[in-house]
Amino acid sequence: QVQLVESGGGLVQPGGSLRLSCTASGLTLDAYGVGWFRQAPGKEREGVSYIASSTNTYYAESVKGRFTISRDFAKNTVTLQMNSLKPEDTGVYYCAAVFLPRRGSTEKGKMVPANEYDYWGQGTQVSVSS
Repeated sequence: QVQLVESGGGLVQPGGSLRLSCTASGLTLDAYGVGWFRQAPGKEREGVSYIASSTNTYYAESVKGRFTISRDFAKNTVTLQMNSLKPEDTGVYYCAAVFLPRRGSTEKGKMVPANEYDYWGQGTQVSVSS
């Protein structure tokens, strides 16, 4: 049974940091592109960051320079380091995985659309407020 589990969310003050993790069981993330999405109350889900490989990553303009996505192969985990958090970063953060051998290679600097992912996690709440 495949599962993606997000962790690391919480309440933080503006300017603070959080580190989100997406840990997989039942599959090896090495063969998957992994995306992070977020959804704020009353807003549509948006893509935040994506990693196909260490040299092929994507960041939304709103998070460039503040968020960093990376893989930990030993832990079968993808992390999203979020620094200099702003109130507008508040939302439920989801990770999702797409099987790259089936989907095909990802154009460098682009994010795989949400409807193409094979697996989704349940989400973790991030709240940025003073």
